[in-house]
Amino acid sequence: MSGAPLPPAILLNNLTVAYRGHPAVHHLSGEFAPGSLTAIVGPNGAGKTSLLAAIMGRIRPAEGKVSFDGASRDHVAWLPQQAEIDRSFPIRVFDLVALGHWERLGCFRGIAARQRDAVGDALEAVGLGGFQRRSIAELSAGQFQRVLFARVLLQDAPVILLDEPFNAIDARTTADLLAVVARWHAEARTVIAVLHDLEQVRLNFDRTLLMARRCVAWGPTAEVLHAENLFRARQMAEAWDEDATACREAA
Repeated sequence: MSGAPLPPAILLNNLTVAYRGHPAVHHLSGEFAPGSLTAIVGPNGAGKTSLLAAIMGRIRPAEGKVSFDGASRDHVAWLPQQAEIDRSFPIRVFDLVALGHWERLGCFRGIAARQRDAVGDALEAVGLGGFQRRSIAELSAGQFQRVLFARVLLQDAPVILLDEPFNAIDARTTADLLAVVARWHAEARTVIAVLHDLEQVRLNFDRTLLMARRCVAWGPTAEVLHAENLFRARQMAEAWDEDATACREAA
């Protein structure tokens, strides 16, 4: 993105996301600033993944909206949780990473030599040079996560959404992929990641959104991950009523 304009601000206006009438995200308003690096944290069931899905446009809000400051979602890269991906599907590492070119190639255009080289470069960048011909079924969890990061690298997107990107992978892989995240931030991309390890957040993310379906705190990480805020988030989680009807709170 050298020389490219900053990505758009991502604006949340009274955003409520619901599944089968039960709210997962309640009346959330705020802004992910262009080029910001933000962790989304909170108790299990806090609506973190639902928020990413709403930003990506995979879920229609029950109320409110997500906007990209006059732009669109066309240049957003999404890295899902590994659990959402069927690794038994017979596909090679090269072909999975090459899907990062999809936005530019579509269904019917062949991949050019420079684009093949870009696949190799992306795999080298995540420490998997020489893995192109392997089946994804042969890979460890850490190796497969490196492949998914390589695909995101190839997308060259100004906005990157990561859903639990370091879950159940080894410390070496986590450190290497955090370095990729730092590189994206240095390139002024907007990076938003759902995370669970609060110490990891403190060390690597300068902004944090703490959720318990509602916003508990949103701002500089050192201020957000204060003991009082974390206690409040736990209290809010304990008070959830899973049988509650859809939220009708006024904006």
